[in-house]
Amino acid sequence: MSTVKIVFLDRDTLSPEVVLRDLSFPHQMVVYRRTEPDQVGERISDADVVITNKVPIKEADISQASQLKLIAVAATGYDAIALEACKAADVTVCNIRNYAINSVPEHTFSLILALRRSLLQYRQSVLDGRWEDSGQFCYFDYPVGNLSGATIGVVGDGVLGKAVAKLGEAFGMKVLFSSHKGVSGMGSLYTPFEDVIRSSDVITLHCPLTPSTRNMISFQEFSNMERRPLIINTARGGLVDEEALEYALDTKQISGAGFDVVTKEPPGKSHIMRSVANRPNVIVTPHVAWASLEAVQGLADQLIGNIEEYWKGCARNVVV
Repeated sequence: MSTVKIVFLDRDTLSPEVVLRDLSFPHQMVVYRRTEPDQVGERISDADVVITNKVPIKEADISQASQLKLIAVAATGYDAIALEACKAADVTVCNIRNYAINSVPEHTFSLILALRRSLLQYRQSVLDGRWEDSGQFCYFDYPVGNLSGATIGVVGDGVLGKAVAKLGEAFGMKVLFSSHKGVSGMGSLYTPFEDVIRSSDVITLHCPLTPSTRNMISFQEFSNMERRPLIINTARGGLVDEEALEYALDTKQISGAGFDVVTKEPPGKSHIMRSVANRPNVIVTPHVAWASLEAVQGLADQLIGNIEEYWKGCARNVVV
């Protein structure tokens, strides 16, 4: 059996603690910490297998890779891959599935609890000496709300959305399930998107970014939010119109926001979410909802398994 050349374009997107187990067939693994877009074509030109997490692989790159057989995406999302070019070149693309079923829901509720109970504001006030200044055993500078009895609207009914709903039920919340805007006829277990927007105390997003979901929450949707909800996005940057989000915060159409994803990552100092994040009722985390050690190791194991199964002739998690 000839040696298979595998090129990993962005190893730094996985925790250094994560172990990539060895493959069972003869191979050469070339690992790059990072790869810039203009380096892709050269680096994959003689590869049989390419591993990428967030590095885009475009049609021009694929045209240079005459030996390429498999692109193993080290993530669930594959929008960075030129799928039509892969089809034309007979290149298989596979992805990772259902690996963060605990990590993302737990992070989602970390954001909800921290915002609902004003944890960051109270922590900072203690550090600033407010407790001593109050002269009593407690003080009421920031709102504190229960989750029990509140309504959580879950947009997206995949594995993650269902896991978030289960946690919501455990907290005693009323759960409303919705697909994204414009989808109807989903059955009695679903609530129309517009009703979820109007009547939820917490709205949490767990759906992919597609042309139909981009900016699905924008100025009109914020204006229809009667309960001043928290908005939580641990799914994809771009599901929420970020300019509309800033306006909704300024006009108190919502009570706060917890975002783990933004439209550009990293956002850069001039990005609108940098100014949005500089508010006491907003928490922005750097796309780490998925990144518990257990979840990332599970991703790495599934990644290697995808390559193994392809080489056995039993390709799995195939996108194209």
